[in-house]
Amino acid sequence: MSCGDPHETDCSEVLDHLYEFLDKEMPDGECTKFEEHFEECSPCLEKYGLEQAVKKLVKRCCGSDDVPVDLRSKVLGRIDLIRAGQAVPEQDVAAPDLMSPEVPADIASEAKK
Repeated sequence: MSCGDPHETDCSEVLDHLYEFLDKEMPDGECTKFEEHFEECSPCLEKYGLEQAVKKLVKRCCGSDDVPVDLRSKVLGRIDLIRAGQAVPEQDVAAPDLMSPEVPADIASEAKK
């Protein structure tokens, strides 16, 4: 994604590190670069706003739920693979069973919409 305009910080760099920015996991100098980019690039600002809204929704709906140990291990393993530059196999990705008793009814009904 790119707006087509030249920026000091390229759109692809901003989008590649968007979650680090959202989670406040980057140095202050990097955050400043991203904030400046969002001020001048409406497509990236829109993507940031969307991801921020999704993060808030997940926190509101699932913020107090305990994460299953096996899910946490799978997610951390995938993060390690991605950081190491390795391909992540698609067949290992399974959608949650929305009828499972572990999935709260309000989340299951939202996901079906």
